[in-house]
Amino acid sequence: MKLARRVLVGMAGLIAILVVIGLFLPASVQVERSVSIDAPAEVVYAVVSDLRRFNDWSPWYELDPEASYTISEPASGVGATFAWESEDPSVGSGSQQIIALQENRLVRVSLDFGAQGVAVASYEMQALGEQSTRITWSMETDFGYDLVGRYVGLMIDDWVGRDYEKGLARLKTLVESAAAADPPG
Repeated sequence: MKLARRVLVGMAGLIAILVVIGLFLPASVQVERSVSIDAPAEVVYAVVSDLRRFNDWSPWYELDPEASYTISEPASGVGATFAWESEDPSVGSGSQQIIALQENRLVRVSLDFGAQGVAVASYEMQALGEQSTRITWSMETDFGYDLVGRYVGLMIDDWVGRDYEKGLARLKTLVESAAAADPPG
């Protein structure tokens, strides 16, 4: 009986310590990755602001060829939506909706991952001369007092960051090959 009591007290103490530590962990997380693309900002913007093009460069598209996608009409502009459903847990189900646009500079989307939460992602473009653009893909999410989420948040930069790097590399290849095939003028 004493051993069981000690085990229960020990577990309660461990849980209390984890809760206290969790309260001091960051409540929000931001992931950000950038790449320079040898193409004008308007060419990059045309691809990232059109949700029909998302799977052309998405780092998640190839993970589940059986996933289903629903894209609104129109597929660009504030209010346009892109939803996905997958049985693969690495893809999951959710939706994104364009919530803000600044031509050739910014695309901001609201992400809804269902029970896994919500976030906001942005694609910010900065012209580096006439024929080069730096694009930064970022995501922000707030866990509030979700202590499990705060612990998960410690790993999100690594997990999502790798996917963002892969997606930006695909975007770079896609846009640069299109720009080479159809040079300005």
